[in-house]
Amino acid sequence: MIILPVSSCFIRVPCPCSLQMLLPVMMMMMMMPPPSPALTFLETDPATGARLECDSCAPGTYLRASCTPTQRSVCATCPPGSYTERWNYIRKCLRCGVCGHNQVVVSACAADRDCQCECKAGFHGRGRYDVCMRHSQCPSGQGVLTRGTAEEDTVCQVCPNGTFSDAVSSVQNCTEHRGCAAAAGLQLLLRGCTWHDSVCVSCTELREGGSYLREILPAFFVHHKTTTRRLRRVVHNLPTEDGKKQTGLSALGVEELNARLSAWVASAGERQIRQLPEVLSKIGAQNAGERLQSKLQRIDSHLNKLCGALGNEVDGV
Repeated sequence: MIILPVSSCFIRVPCPCSLQMLLPVMMMMMMMPPPSPALTFLETDPATGARLECDSCAPGTYLRASCTPTQRSVCATCPPGSYTERWNYIRKCLRCGVCGHNQVVVSACAADRDCQCECKAGFHGRGRYDVCMRHSQCPSGQGVLTRGTAEEDTVCQVCPNGTFSDAVSSVQNCTEHRGCAAAAGLQLLLRGCTWHDSVCVSCTELREGGSYLREILPAFFVHHKTTTRRLRRVVHNLPTEDGKKQTGLSALGVEELNARLSAWVASAGERQIRQLPEVLSKIGAQNAGERLQSKLQRIDSHLNKLCGALGNEVDGV
């Protein structure tokens, strides 16, 4: 007789046995699930020194008292603010964790699980103990391809042909250039690029060249970013009607300086706008000054071609 083990049991098979008789038995053995691990632990009886096999405590509980020869293990529920996630025989539950800086609670701590955290909106990080970092911002000329999540950073792309982005943003995508509708009497004066929109002109409502340059000036200063120190010098030297320079700029940050610059752009006259390239060159921003002067010359040239004559008689500075 052959004895075959099956889990913790034995099957007796008469001999002699054939392969046909063994095959069903072997198939049954293969299909049986493996035995579950014993949810017990070994403890020494302090009175007798004997080794005892005690029951473990379920998740959400802890071991209040070990088993004895006459009594099973005594388990108790974890008090508020503590937890156990696995079968255990610890004498005290684990203290609930606390979400870190720039994290928010996804699920609160319970007796059988710790709290679950993730990075708050605008931040990302991969693990609970990873530092949550602010989502990257796409510079002007680039748009958001994929918005950042709690786990992934922002993905940017250079604006494709026919689109632009004039902002530094972690959410803004590229926008299509405006169309200069012939039906509305509009013509393309300045073709848009990755960082500014197209500029249109109506020859029946012609304005001075600097007025068209004004449309892209906010985007120009966003794209040609500069240091705070140089930005202060730009604002300080902005040309005005009365010739007075702006003061009290030393304590202003980038946002306040940009606000001053935007206010000037909105109110400056034709002559002041035409002086801006020279101002930039004088304070050391030679490249930016040359680029702005090139834009202005292109506008003047296209105005002359499209509408027959420039809409102003202001000399370039």
